[in-house]
Amino acid sequence: MQKPKRILILGPESTGKSTLAEDLANHFGEPWVLEFAREYLEKIDRPYLFEDLAEIGKGQLELEDRLAEKAQKFLFCDTDLRVIHIWSEHRFGKTDPWVLEEIQVRKYELILLTDTDLPWEPDPLREYPELEMRQYFFEKYRKLAEQSGFPYLIVSGDREKRLKDAVTAVDNLSNQS
Repeated sequence: MQKPKRILILGPESTGKSTLAEDLANHFGEPWVLEFAREYLEKIDRPYLFEDLAEIGKGQLELEDRLAEKAQKFLFCDTDLRVIHIWSEHRFGKTDPWVLEEIQVRKYELILLTDTDLPWEPDPLREYPELEMRQYFFEKYRKLAEQSGFPYLIVSGDREKRLKDAVTAVDNLSNQS
């Protein structure tokens, strides 16, 4: 059986990653991987520590691998270890070596990088509503997308435009196979 193509949706807080992942999953009739950090942080009910980030990363990858078994052609991943890396560096000035190693071995066929052009939506787990900070993080993610060696596309605009552009990019992957 052929492995599904993994599509990573990456970007700063409140830029529509989860919405895009769910919309793509619905469009293609495939699974999407939720952001494990949200569930983890709600359970611990305290500020996260450096050690928590590796645990979040392990939970994210476990969830991704489990859902990959259910996917036929595509698996839409709402975040990956790059987010753990960026947050870890920003908050603690370091990243767990395991996270950095796993970033190097995980493969994605496409990264969809969500732009900061959507309005901020408040959420108790989100930390930086300022556009300057959202743009700061966007640039960090863009740099990681470029360094990954994977094709990437910046998706912007309203929900419909983002989905249309993302579907086109995913369809182009299918046509390359």
